[in-house]
Amino acid sequence: MAHNRISWLLIITQIFLLFLAKTNAKIPAIIVFGDSSVDSGNNNYIQTIARSDFMPYGRDFAGGRPTGRFSNGRITTDFISEAAGLKATVPAYLDPAYNISDFAVGVSFASAGTGYDNATADVLGVIPLWKELEYYKEYQKKLRTYLGDEKANKVISEALYALSLGTNDFLENYYTMPQRRSQYTVDQYQTFLIGIAKNFVTNLYNLGARKISLGGLPPMGCMPLERTSNMANGNECLESYNIVAMNFNDKLSGLVIELNKELSGIQVVLSNPYNIMLQMIKKPSIYGFEVASLACCATGLFEMGYACDRYNLFTCKDANKYIFWDAFHPTEKTDRIIADHVVKTALSKFLE
Repeated sequence: MAHNRISWLLIITQIFLLFLAKTNAKIPAIIVFGDSSVDSGNNNYIQTIARSDFMPYGRDFAGGRPTGRFSNGRITTDFISEAAGLKATVPAYLDPAYNISDFAVGVSFASAGTGYDNATADVLGVIPLWKELEYYKEYQKKLRTYLGDEKANKVISEALYALSLGTNDFLENYYTMPQRRSQYTVDQYQTFLIGIAKNFVTNLYNLGARKISLGGLPPMGCMPLERTSNMANGNECLESYNIVAMNFNDKLSGLVIELNKELSGIQVVLSNPYNIMLQMIKKPSIYGFEVASLACCATGLFEMGYACDRYNLFTCKDANKYIFWDAFHPTEKTDRIIADHVVKTALSKFLE
């Protein structure tokens, strides 16, 4: 009888410890700003062509439904949220299916097609970065009403703030539209963007944020869209764009050092996907991929958004064999690998 009682006590203790492990998140919330790499559906609720609320987007998401994520499934910030002991997905702030009780542990203000530069958001009529910050201020008010000032302030100061943007500033704006190219060399434009990034982080800091991850640029010259345009060099990665991405990441790295020195109590890190992604592209089989140069969706050469519709006969059957989902965005599997990498490197100090 005594033996049975001890066994039951052990089982109850184990269940209690498991429950604690589940609920003992390392950070109270993840708060996301940026572009399509981290937009979980905000663009579904604005007038723009930069959207993905239709199949085959989301076909590998729980329930096989399009969410507005530019992926066949989840995206990096979803995996980071899960790794932090929070929810498996980070909801979009503009999605009416969610409310402040959901957003209290994770929220994305990101908008596909946006950038640091306001002019980038204008190209596709999406939410500019300054507006994402305004939504965040509105969110803070709702959070204080919901949790009370003391608890809300604790969430605000201990949450992880993840920023992921910059690619569109170059590919949708600088190299596509004439205005910025007539004003700046590419190096000057990078410095201009870094100034905006610094200002944005300082604004977040003044609003109470302390743990901030700045997302680096991927090897953007290796996106299928850019490779397709590089016919003269046998559709290889466009090296000039990769160099721009590396230089920008170096400047971001410098900014991280600067911000950590200047703002008392802040912890800024650089979450850099560049090397891990380039490694996947150069040696796909190591990561279990079969195709690195083409995307899964449609012909895999140039399609994204509305060009990737459910009726396209060319779309691949198994996205896990592909690094890219559409000509611009990674598959869920790629995002999982990138998230795992940044969690173990840049974000480990926040999540351990």
